[in-house]
Amino acid sequence: MRDVLIAVVVDFILGDPVGFPHPVRLFGKLISFEEKLVRQMARNNHELKALGMGIVIVNILVAFLFPFSILTLLHRYGLIYHIVNVYLMYSTIAARCLRDEAYKIHKAFSKGIEEARYRLSFIVGRDTKNLNEKDIFRATIETVAENTSDGIIAPLLFAMLFGAPLAFVYKMVNTMDSMLGYLNDKYKYIGFFPAKTDDVFNFIPARLTGLLMNLSSFIRFKGVNGFKVMFRDRKNHKSPNCAYPEGAVAGLLGIQLGGDNYYFGEIMKKPRIGDPLRQLDAQDIKRTVEIMFRTELLMLFAYIIIEVIK
Repeated sequence: MRDVLIAVVVDFILGDPVGFPHPVRLFGKLISFEEKLVRQMARNNHELKALGMGIVIVNILVAFLFPFSILTLLHRYGLIYHIVNVYLMYSTIAARCLRDEAYKIHKAFSKGIEEARYRLSFIVGRDTKNLNEKDIFRATIETVAENTSDGIIAPLLFAMLFGAPLAFVYKMVNTMDSMLGYLNDKYKYIGFFPAKTDDVFNFIPARLTGLLMNLSSFIRFKGVNGFKVMFRDRKNHKSPNCAYPEGAVAGLLGIQLGGDNYYFGEIMKKPRIGDPLRQLDAQDIKRTVEIMFRTELLMLFAYIIIEVIK
């Protein structure tokens, strides 16, 4: 329990410093290399799809064996083991980084919409060059909401239940999905299995995140509406999971999310999530970040209670 809690504190203090060693960057480089390799190997789309499954299998093994081997070797060394264990778990959590990136977008509007579009491009896969102010608000809120599950609750859940090796596996799966799991012509074959694997791994964390969001912010925001929208609009997304945290945020804040976006120049039509009880504004970015931290704190509180009872 102690190592998980320290990892959360380290993330809150350090975030993701530029130039600091981070395993997820290595994951990204590995996936990029694998994509180039399998595209050269595949003779048709069926082979490309099968090789995409191979990427998933290889990377899950790599992500598990890397921290498992290190921690096994260091287990007898007490303090060193715990320092490494904390670092490994810290590297899978992204609360501080997510907050910083969202606040950069919020602040960028003071320099003009072009700067806000530029800042947004660092954290979303959609095309940003033609987005208006409201679209940028919406994209930022959706990203913070979705990544409250992907970047905080999910890795914490796997770390709490199975330790750093499974948290690493989750982070690898999520990184594969973010790089390969698109539905456009370029990625629909190579990214089929990475996307499906991510759906499986996020099934419980996404629903848990939505629940924690609503419980932690029930009094602060529109708690009843948060639950209503989350359950009503839970299928209004291409992903079977993302609408849970996005729906919770939309309901809590009384705003509408979702809608069409462009990815790599191609339009992707999406249904709406939530009701436009009021117009989006810049403060909704900060309100969503607040919901994110409330959700993380409630998760930690529940974990401590369970561990104490055990």
